[in-house]
Amino acid sequence: MWFAIIGTDVADSLEKRKGARPAHIARLQALLEQGRLFVAGAFPAIESEDPGPAGFSGSLILAEFPSLAEARAWADADPYVAAGVYADVRIKPFRKALPA
Repeated sequence: MWFAIIGTDVADSLEKRKGARPAHIARLQALLEQGRLFVAGAFPAIESEDPGPAGFSGSLILAEFPSLAEARAWADADPYVAAGVYADVRIKPFRKALPA
């Protein structure tokens, strides 16, 4: 099943994000190579592709896992969690409707 992993950043997370980003991207790349990543990206803190020092307010990952427990375990091991980027991580089952 697909799961939405929604991380909400702590205040002033930009430097923490920068430090943990290579390891975070490597894990996403592994999911992509396994055919289990639908989409992943960050929420800019302002209306801009490159928010500069404003940074980001969180992230969204849509990925396939056998169960909610496995999605949670994967999310809990994210380098952004270890680096203190996220204040909170929510995980919800996701069912794609459109485009078909």
